[in-house]
Amino acid sequence: VLEQFLQKGRVAALLWEVCQQPAQPGAPELQEALLSRVACLPDHVSNQLQGKSPPVFFPQNYFPLLGGAVIEVLQKISDSLRGGLDCSISFVSHILGKVCVHGRQKEILSVLVPHLTELTQSDCIWQRICWRLVECVPERWMEAVLLGFVQRAPGADVLSRLLGNLVVKNKKAQFVLTQKVLLLQYGHKTAVLQNLLGYLSLDPLRRSLLIQVLQELLETWGSSSAVKHSPAEQQQYISKAILICLSHLKESEIESCRQELLTSMMEGVKCHLDSNLPCVRRLGMIVAESISLKINTEGPVLKFQVRGSMKFMSAVQGLEERKVLKHMIQDVIAKLLSRVIPRTSRGTLSGWASAVLADARAVVDDDLIPYDMSEDKELTAKAPLYLRDCIEVLTGCEDVDKWEATVKALEGLIRRNPAAAREVKHVELAKILLHLEEKTCMEGFAALRQRAQVAVLTTDPIPVAQYLTSQFYSLNYSLRQRVDILDVLVLAAQELSCPKSHGNTKHSVAPKPGIQLLPGSDSSKDWRRIVDERIKSKTRRIATGQAQVEPAASPNEFNSVAGHFFFPLIQHFDRPLTTFDLLGEDHFVLGRLVHTLAILMYLAVNTVAVTAMGKALLEFVWTLRFHTDCYVRQGLLSCVSSLLLSVPAERLLEDMTEELLEAQSWLGDVVEKDPDGDCRRLALQNLLLLENLKKKL
Repeated sequence: VLEQFLQKGRVAALLWEVCQQPAQPGAPELQEALLSRVACLPDHVSNQLQGKSPPVFFPQNYFPLLGGAVIEVLQKISDSLRGGLDCSISFVSHILGKVCVHGRQKEILSVLVPHLTELTQSDCIWQRICWRLVECVPERWMEAVLLGFVQRAPGADVLSRLLGNLVVKNKKAQFVLTQKVLLLQYGHKTAVLQNLLGYLSLDPLRRSLLIQVLQELLETWGSSSAVKHSPAEQQQYISKAILICLSHLKESEIESCRQELLTSMMEGVKCHLDSNLPCVRRLGMIVAESISLKINTEGPVLKFQVRGSMKFMSAVQGLEERKVLKHMIQDVIAKLLSRVIPRTSRGTLSGWASAVLADARAVVDDDLIPYDMSEDKELTAKAPLYLRDCIEVLTGCEDVDKWEATVKALEGLIRRNPAAAREVKHVELAKILLHLEEKTCMEGFAALRQRAQVAVLTTDPIPVAQYLTSQFYSLNYSLRQRVDILDVLVLAAQELSCPKSHGNTKHSVAPKPGIQLLPGSDSSKDWRRIVDERIKSKTRRIATGQAQVEPAASPNEFNSVAGHFFFPLIQHFDRPLTTFDLLGEDHFVLGRLVHTLAILMYLAVNTVAVTAMGKALLEFVWTLRFHTDCYVRQGLLSCVSSLLLSVPAERLLEDMTEELLEAQSWLGDVVEKDPDGDCRRLALQNLLLLENLKKKL
């Protein structure tokens, strides 16, 4: 009976009858019972039939049918209003609200929105009916209905016709559309933001809300606390909303809030550039450029070199290097001009051009035969052959070509003859390389210097590692130099922990001995093919051998020096210096330090000091586990992963049982509560490692 009731369209007749009934005693109870049955009919039927419902009661079939019934009832309401008769729309609004709050927005609104879009296009009565339909939705269901309309409206103009000025009249609707969707949620698509903000901009009564929304978005965007504690996805969502709001502002509105926009821009771009995440810094630059372009239409605008592949390091790379380079270029150009341009004609460009042309004519007039320079070769400076000579060139030589040749040859000199290299004080050479600055625009200078530092450290690990780790916490070093120290330690540790391939032990497949046949002989090819086929047919293979020769075993050179790399770095992190505070504003270097410790811990697997390193690292992680910067927290979680992978399972459960139990509880909280997605992923990975560890033992 119910199936026939639905198929014959009696739902529309039921809804229309309720809309026509005047208020009577007992009517609310009856309407509430009907509301529950109509909005939740698939659930009721499925519960009674234990999942064996007819197809018409499937949600994907029932709710579009209900949407069609709602359109029929609204059509009758329209006809009644045109005929001068009164009727109520509240029951239909309740049906719509309850269906949407139960998560069936897509099914019912996929029918309602297209029909209402077409019907409200040129009919003011239909527009009033649609506005009233949404206004009569109870507040507890308003959010679900509004989100459904905003998500499925084909454009801002259509949304404006469907909702009218509801956002101005209804406080709940205003909170949902101007606060919750924009500031508390961030999972909606860009089209939703365009619909919503475009809707606010299309009516004079709503434009004040648009400006208010922009101010609140900029306040959140410029909050250092929000930048630190909110995930990158939410910051991207807010940045999109700001850019869309700016595109809707008129010139008069920009003029009225120009100073506020400027202040918000300066505060926000500083917070974003202080972040350790490249994506957050890039967002800050993009939004700041857009705001600057809007508020400075005639004057200079803020411009960053924002590229998708650029790695921004605002905490490390300051503007001082660019200023020095700029002044250097200006000085070089001034010297060249003073030599080339004659003094008599230096005042104007035309005078200089005439002088150059005169010199050119004089050269052409002279009947001089040019030299043949086709076989000339560029003279290159000879690189030093001994490390002592390299040190002299790097510290006091003014010959630029010789200096460049020395930088290029330094790594090779150190690695070719380690015994001779040990005669030189490696700490002195490491000190020179750490303070070495680029004298010329030499291509690949940073990489050459880093490789030379790694070569020095791997040749004489203990004294050089002690020097570098002590300098990391010393005064008068830039952040760039401190990060360089960490990079060199990691690369050297990786090289020391890998097996060496000595000169003569090359694991390449040697050619098989055989008769050398003359090339180009067809008979020789046929002969070889016939022999190979016979051998193959008569050969019985029991097992196949190894395809490649295993590399020769060699001692782990990192075993005896791991502690010298690790423990000095972990000792003084909580002692602030005058120009260096890891727990303060230099949190970027703290993040790099934490990631470095994680790598060193991972490379120390199977070493003698690995258990002591694991204990110290776990205490270090426990101290900083609530750090506000997500880059630092990611490094701490990587430390836990390295610890679980490197320290033997028996030592973990015997020597660090209590610490691991506390860490497990902390990791569970990170998985549930941390705003950063990478932190949650790493914490979940660590929990899985702990579970595997327990199963293994």
